[in-house]
Amino acid sequence: MERRRPLFLRLGLALCLLWNAVPIAGAAAPHSADTQECLACHVQATPGIVSDWQRSRHAQVTPAEAMAVEPLSRKVSSPNVPEGLKGHSVGCAECHTVRAEAHQDTVEHNGYRMYVVVSPEDCRTCHQEEATQYRKNLMAHAHDNLMKNPLYRQLVDAVNGLQTFDGGVLQASAPMAHTNDDSCLSCHGTDVRVQGTVSRETDFGTMDFAVLSGWPNAGVGRLNPDGSHGSCASCHVRHGFSMEVARKPETCSQCHKGPDVPAYKVYGVSKHGNLYGSLKDKWNFTNVPWVMGKDANAPTCAVCHVSLVVDENKKVLAKRTHAMNDRLPWRIFGLVYAHPHPRDPETHKIVNADGLALPTRLDGSWAAEALIDKVEQDARRKTMQAVCLDCHGTAWVDGHWERFEKTIEETNRMTGTATAVMVRAWKEKRAMGPPDNPFDEALEKRWVEQWLFFANSIRFSSAMMGADYSVFDNGRWSQSKGLREMEQLYRSLSPGQGGR
Repeated sequence: MERRRPLFLRLGLALCLLWNAVPIAGAAAPHSADTQECLACHVQATPGIVSDWQRSRHAQVTPAEAMAVEPLSRKVSSPNVPEGLKGHSVGCAECHTVRAEAHQDTVEHNGYRMYVVVSPEDCRTCHQEEATQYRKNLMAHAHDNLMKNPLYRQLVDAVNGLQTFDGGVLQASAPMAHTNDDSCLSCHGTDVRVQGTVSRETDFGTMDFAVLSGWPNAGVGRLNPDGSHGSCASCHVRHGFSMEVARKPETCSQCHKGPDVPAYKVYGVSKHGNLYGSLKDKWNFTNVPWVMGKDANAPTCAVCHVSLVVDENKKVLAKRTHAMNDRLPWRIFGLVYAHPHPRDPETHKIVNADGLALPTRLDGSWAAEALIDKVEQDARRKTMQAVCLDCHGTAWVDGHWERFEKTIEETNRMTGTATAVMVRAWKEKRAMGPPDNPFDEALEKRWVEQWLFFANSIRFSSAMMGADYSVFDNGRWSQSKGLREMEQLYRSLSPGQGGR
């Protein structure tokens, strides 16, 4: 059936066709008729979004042009982009309408079937390799790894639950959904679900919109209405989807600033962070591949963990990856003990020998069947070290890694001491441990600080050589002081009183 569009829309479309949408700084790729129709309204309705998109590569380069680039420099990884999409820019319609049948959030919108929540499966059309890799990433499963892990769900409840002082005793209730969305799930990702539709009066007439719970959100493990996991916009912020933004440490700092994941703070005081802060205005953040020593003079988060990195002779030092773990032999934060990286990114499925949803036992021993073996650890270590060796000698790199891995062992031993205090308190009913919430009493919260804040800070500092964070800023001073405080609090609690 022919779509009958309002007069204002037909006039706007005519102007867009005349202008090939709106003026763009630099050369613009031809836009599809559908995207031009979107722009006819959105240049007025959401001018900021349109402006961001105008400056993007999506607006200025067609998929066909991107695919013609020599392989090492190519930014489109899909071998077969649909013919109907190759010859024009990647615009509004190409991202928000092409997979309408797969999206539960699809609504009728000015004669189009349109959805709001763009997912990695939508991006897969042009970025097949990256989408596939991202599904292997712990971050892609960050929502489920938190909310489907019964133990860590108790930690969420202990942090976010509303507390009242009733009869001289603190009582905690389960957290509200919006509280979780506003805190832990802001980074881990919400569960975005369609609750129905609503009609709204707009400057362009009455329109229908999907009503979504868990929205807005750009968390790394977001559950999307098309059944996929993750959000590319976590790093490639919409609607510019800039590689430069994704490559800068400030983007990673959104979720990795601390005190539980102090990576950005540690990087900022490291020698590498000092070089970045001083010289970044002279660096090239858009070149592919990234040439160390030419495009950048020191590593950023992306250099070490994501980007395609080559030397000045175009020798590949590290392949581009969106799995994020291809260069990680160790998982050093978020868990009670550091341990070899998990084999399966869906870590909520792990159950250790004690029946707890953890990749280690409380004595520090590993659930080895769930973790990568030494051969895989060695392979990942060599991949990461190849990046280091582009600037540093073998003795430097070997010495750094030996020190870092000794620090992992040391912090695990200190965590073991804190856990021994906690386990004894649970056995003597000075506090109530599993299956009750093991994170909500005063002694338990001190225990959590030992591994979630202090041990993590020391390990990140050792990994990136940000010295102060290994000592006095949530480092070894806090760890040793915290242990003394745990001992004192343990002794003050009477056996059998359950921490009350």
